[in-house]
Amino acid sequence: MNNELTDIERRILSVLQQGLPADQTPYRAMARRAGVAPQQLLRVLKSWKRQGRLRRIGAVVNHFKAGLPAAAMVCWRVEPQRLEKAAKVLVTFKQVSHAYERATAPNFGYNLYAMVHGTGPDDVHQTIEHICRAAGLTAGRIMDTEKELKKTPPKYISYSN
Repeated sequence: MNNELTDIERRILSVLQQGLPADQTPYRAMARRAGVAPQQLLRVLKSWKRQGRLRRIGAVVNHFKAGLPAAAMVCWRVEPQRLEKAAKVLVTFKQVSHAYERATAPNFGYNLYAMVHGTGPDDVHQTIEHICRAAGLTAGRIMDTEKELKKTPPKYISYSN
């Protein structure tokens, strides 16, 4: 695999690293900013995906601006044979923005994580109680968000033509 980027790829990466635009047709808007046809942008992204250069593309949501100023990262210890079933339940909650499994650490034995959002701390904690009941989970570790430190996509290149 050649790691050198073409001029078109550099323009696409420069636009892509700015995040998805708030637009009805974000890929068309990105293509316009990169100075390429939308089909060309999509061909490059699909090629990067096949090559392993790109894992996924996703929006970065500002939950504060979306009216959900409270949040908590919740961790549970779940038996391996129950993990998938519990995870499938918790991702059905609209208040859960993401959930994932992690390997346990010697000093932190939790393996199921979820970010839970709400209009206030009581709302978040009430949702966590509902999740626990619905998924058959015992109380986990709740880490309330105090402030957001970073909400910007990484910058790989600086491009100007």
